[in-house]
Amino acid sequence: MTTDERTGLRRFFDRLTATDSELDARDLLRESAKCGAMPAGQCTRGQVVSVSGRLRTVAYTPRTNLPTLEADLWDGSDVVTLVFLGRRSIAGIEPGRQLTARGRIALRDDRKVIYNPYYELEAPR
Repeated sequence: MTTDERTGLRRFFDRLTATDSELDARDLLRESAKCGAMPAGQCTRGQVVSVSGRLRTVAYTPRTNLPTLEADLWDGSDVVTLVFLGRRSIAGIEPGRQLTARGRIALRDDRKVIYNPYYELEAPR
């Protein structure tokens, strides 16, 4: 058996034994890499990055002086919270939607955050 056959066989058995969430994470990471985005797990505070993935949750947080819309973007490696200051809603920003976001990574309560990111929505699949 050649090395290529062993590698292919290993990938086959990995796919058979993986959970749905693990397969979904692999697909998201592969799609993210195709569009040139950095894996969220490798992003560090202060970096200007492009991350791509799927919105898990979207929540409006009413505050007395500044409303915010927060969306958790998951790319298969980690979550980055996108915070849109002064917004109550944004058309197309909804759970399950694929998008690419660009901005500077900050840390809030040990979570990765991008404030007012530039974003591009991907066509629904």
